Amino acid sequence: MSSAPPTAAQVRRGRWILVGLFALFFGTVGAAGVLRFSGWQPPGSKVHGQMLSPALDARAIQPTLEDGSPYPWNPTARTWRIVVVAPQDCGERCVTLADDLDKVWRLFSHNADRVHILWMGQLTPQSRAMPALRVVGDDDGLRKLLPAVEDPAGIPIYVIDPNGFVILRYAPGTDPGWIRTDVSKLLKLI
Repeated sequence: MSSAPPTAAQVRRGRWILVGLFALFFGTVGAAGVLRFSGWQPPGSKVHGQMLSPALDARAIQPTLEDGSPYPWNPTARTWRIVVVAPQDCGERCVTLADDLDKVWRLFSHNADRVHILWMGQLTPQSRAMPALRVVGDDDGLRKLLPAVEDPAGIPIYVIDPNGFVILRYAPGTDPGWIRTDVSKLLKLI
């Protein structure tokens, strides 16, 4: 069985196939690199809040509940925290915010037990019925750690991961649906 040497047309075709494969592989790698370094992210990976980079370490801070008992971070429980620092004489803003966060918490459905709402500051009596709410003392350590907590525009909201790192900040007036969307993504991670 003898094989004839390839013709010039076959050699050219083979080279073009090789060049095409090379362009396909390195072109996609190059396009991914350009997108990555230009700052583009797919819509599903974006968060609506401000990602704190680096995350702020709150593990050394031990919040206390209003009854005086400590609130442990307890990473093995895999509990995420939504933190609100309410100003003095918050009034109707706090009632509305507490109602919105209660709705957000209820929409977590089967994952709701993995989310606590830590409320620092004054709370209205009707908001105390929220199952996820944990009223913590106005601890200067945690308050001082949170960035731009005294926002003149209103009440910012923070997200703390199961280990005790503050990872997200939401500006005052953020749509509660965005908080739910972001925390739902985080619940799937851990």
